[in-house]
Amino acid sequence: MHNQQLTEIQRVFTSRLETLEHLLDVGEKHFKDTDTFMGKRLAEDMFPFGGQIAFVCNQPRGFSQWCAGEPIDNLAPDSIQTIEQARAAIVQTKRLVAGIAAADSKLEEIKRIGLGRGRYVELQGHRYVADYLLPNLYFHVTSAYAILRLLGAPVGKSDYLYYLAPMVKQEGA
Repeated sequence: MHNQQLTEIQRVFTSRLETLEHLLDVGEKHFKDTDTFMGKRLAEDMFPFGGQIAFVCNQPRGFSQWCAGEPIDNLAPDSIQTIEQARAAIVQTKRLVAGIAAADSKLEEIKRIGLGRGRYVELQGHRYVADYLLPNLYFHVTSAYAILRLLGAPVGKSDYLYYLAPMVKQEGA
């Protein structure tokens, strides 16, 4: 059984994954060698572009697995080192998102989230999405965008807000 809230969550996840695909397209067109950006980092202590892809995918993957009552099976940050692996991870994640099916009551359940070093939080499903998944999703999409921008790829705000393109209107048209 689907509800409007889960449908909206699916829409957001899918459209942001499509933005990530668009960023990959721009990077692939701009750089002759995709290794130029797949291993690049914003800072030494941050994950490279490929790791950012993994973390973007992990947010909707984890949600879909939680909704299905399955254990969370995150992609390792070093598992995506090529453009092909990035595209495959995004396609697989979009499939998982499309398959999300849960009752309204799922978003009322409590989700325990490990934060590393023995730390965790417990959040109701609504807050799991709003306070954990979406901020993480945007952080890693932004980091991937920023890596491309830092390297000189021709990306701007319209690339980051790619999901709005179908709704853009022109005054006087």
